[in-house]
Amino acid sequence: MKFKSKKDPLFTTLILVLNLFLIGVAFSRLTLDHIEKADYWGITVILAVVALLFWIHFGTFYKLSKNELTYRSGPISGKIHINRIKEIVKGKTLWVGLKPATSRKGLIIKYDTYNEIYISPKTNELFIKKILEINNNIKITK
Repeated sequence: MKFKSKKDPLFTTLILVLNLFLIGVAFSRLTLDHIEKADYWGITVILAVVALLFWIHFGTFYKLSKNELTYRSGPISGKIHINRIKEIVKGKTLWVGLKPATSRKGLIIKYDTYNEIYISPKTNELFIKKILEINNNIKITK
């Protein structure tokens, strides 16, 4: 089952404002009468950052299969075997660590001994319900 990431208004506004600013900078450099070679490199880097931010914003999702939780957020992706998951903390935000998420108040998934990842599915409850159908030994905390 595929879960899209919840889009936080703060995160969405930040991405849009930053991208509009960067596109404005790139466009202003392109409209100059005299463009040097170095300007093209700068514009290329700016447009690559814009593309990366849009990729993260629109390309973040999670999949639950019979054995694995798969996550993707732009260039960040990975898999966690569901039997390795020990605990899910609901409604919290992880400020440090791996965060393939686009919202606050998601789920902190603790697996193995000390590993954790933060995700933000559209509905935390549905995600928890589906993962517990696969492995009901996972501890859910608030």
